[in-house]
Amino acid sequence: MEEAGIAERPREIAPQDAGAALSAAARAPRRLRIGLSGRLLFLTIAFVMVAEVLIYVPSVANFQRNWLSDRLAAAQIAALVLDAGDADMPQLQEKLLAGVGAELVAVRGGGTRRLLAVDVSMPPEVSRTVDLRSQGAFAAIGSAFDTLFGRAPGMLRVVGDGTGPDAEAIDFVEIVLDPAPLREALLAFSRNILVLSLIISGITAGLVYLALQALIVRPVRRLSANLAQFSQAPEDASRIIAPSRRTDEIGTAERALERTEKALAEELRSKRRLAELGLGVAKINHDLRNMLASAQLISDRLSDVEDPTVQRIAPRLIGTLQRAIDFSEATLAYGRAVEPTPSRQVLPLLDVLTDLHAVPGLAVPDAESVPEGAARLVLEIAPDVTIDADREQIARVFVNLARNAVQALARAPGAERILKIEAFRTGATCVVRVSDTGPGLPPKAVEHLFEAFKGATRASGTGLGLAICAEIVRLHGGRIVHEPEEPGACFRIEIPDRRRSEA
Repeated sequence: MEEAGIAERPREIAPQDAGAALSAAARAPRRLRIGLSGRLLFLTIAFVMVAEVLIYVPSVANFQRNWLSDRLAAAQIAALVLDAGDADMPQLQEKLLAGVGAELVAVRGGGTRRLLAVDVSMPPEVSRTVDLRSQGAFAAIGSAFDTLFGRAPGMLRVVGDGTGPDAEAIDFVEIVLDPAPLREALLAFSRNILVLSLIISGITAGLVYLALQALIVRPVRRLSANLAQFSQAPEDASRIIAPSRRTDEIGTAERALERTEKALAEELRSKRRLAELGLGVAKINHDLRNMLASAQLISDRLSDVEDPTVQRIAPRLIGTLQRAIDFSEATLAYGRAVEPTPSRQVLPLLDVLTDLHAVPGLAVPDAESVPEGAARLVLEIAPDVTIDADREQIARVFVNLARNAVQALARAPGAERILKIEAFRTGATCVVRVSDTGPGLPPKAVEHLFEAFKGATRASGTGLGLAICAEIVRLHGGRIVHEPEEPGACFRIEIPDRRRSEA
């Protein structure tokens, strides 16, 4: 199957336009005033503070437990001192209780209970009890915060096991005390933890900031600065980044950027040369077309000459001039036009293929008469098969392929001339196969089949027809490929259904 038809080509972006676009993007105003290193600094402080809070919560509970355990141990010692001395010494009992910091001390052991109080006749009112013998971790945390926030301002009753060498002879020790000193101690402990946490956070964040500044932020700024500089003159090889010797991700990014910039610079230089060459060719083609048109008029006059030699040569000369004119016009049309964005809608595929009636040399299935030597069109498409595409653009694809097939079939004398189009849906994709029974494509043409001026399958062809087909299919987000088939040639077109894909 060969290329056919004249169509348009999207305008290539000039190197100046690409550089201007990249430069404009680099000069865009920055919305974030805090840089990457600054944000990492604040995040590090926040994370360290969160870690300190997680450490502080069990620490404050443990601090209260140790503080109360010390008071219970002191109360036990005071009870033992009174047992060894005179129990009727009120002054000694009062001093011992003051040293413990308790209003009441009770020690039970050996079946007896020893009670020490400042004023036994007026026992203090207890609002909260802490039993260290059975207190769990979560209960200890809750009790510590109750004390810290003053949720139970009354007296605090504390019960614990005996300690020291006589602990086995003592069942438990019980004290009643004012929680205000404990609350002051917890507040002081919390302040110390807060100050220490801030110091640790500041030192840690500062070290992390300096490390990130040296290892990440500065190399990233170097990359961004190089991108801005390279975008101003992408064809200047001196602006390509020189990668460092780093073997980490930054070094990988630098080497990848170097390869990208080299490829882009080379591509832009090539595009500029081709653009300048194309402009010159367009001017030459314009003048050449006029010259060929004049030559064609003269050659038409030769057909009236009765000389046998002239009559034999004139048709060839006229055909050659016509092909040269067609080639010039196709080149000019391809270089100046731009394919618009497809205006897609869901259409029955059979309605799109009605444009094939206008293809010369193709006999459609419902034709009243079949011209001699015409190719026969066979459609294997169910009526409910739809395609989501721009009707005019996708119809041009099928018309171009049909013209190519008719031209290929005309060069296959004696063979059955059939152009078959079959279609089906695979999920959200419409798949169309266009095949013929012609001579097929030469291997050399398949290598550059969809490239303009390279994929021509005839000596007189331009290779624009299939290039235009591929461009239209790509605009629809699909693909077109050549599938080997015997005999003839086959093209497979896949057009995804945009609306179903988005849904």
